[in-house]
Amino acid sequence: MKKYISKFHYLTQDLSDRTHIDQVISACEAGANWIQYRCLSKNDKELVSEINEIAVICDDWGATLIITDHYHLLDMVDVQGVHLENLQADFIAIREQIGDDKTLGGSANSLDDILRIASLGVVDYIGCGLYAVTLTKPNDYAVLGFSGYKSIVSDLAATGIKMPVLAVGGITLSDVDELMETGIYGIAVCGAVNKAENPKWAAREFYKKLY
Repeated sequence: MKKYISKFHYLTQDLSDRTHIDQVISACEAGANWIQYRCLSKNDKELVSEINEIAVICDDWGATLIITDHYHLLDMVDVQGVHLENLQADFIAIREQIGDDKTLGGSANSLDDILRIASLGVVDYIGCGLYAVTLTKPNDYAVLGFSGYKSIVSDLAATGIKMPVLAVGGITLSDVDELMETGIYGIAVCGAVNKAENPKWAAREFYKKLY
């Protein structure tokens, strides 16, 4: 089942001065049509309550809502899908659990990761990174840069596999034009919006560059 995948994925994050709900409202008002709720600080009961409150906001704005990793909550929340950050996740088993109608995204760091995940035939898109050093999520993945994405896009095309691949990790507004010139499908952004002096302006400018 082919699903709509936005070229601009906006991710929330745990912040001391702005709630996830505040972040989503701001992003939706700026035009973001794909919201990925990424919360690492709440228990399941708190997550369900907040996700469903955010779902109402996304419904009002016509935005797709994806949650990070917490696929075990899908029966309790009104969302369109889940993104798995674990590169070694059992994507086939999780697809069987969540059903065909939900969007399933996965994370990758290399062409080999993309080919392995895509070959399973159950994932709708892949977020590949890191583009640059980022403090949003601690990890030791290799930094790809523009040349890395250009190579990945070229090599992926040669395989004949058609899979929306988004650049992620440390992307700033000034990177977007050159990144899109690599042939990458789109971008995912977190800190460059959430920690901007004016998050709504930042989200709007990202969106305008992609649409």
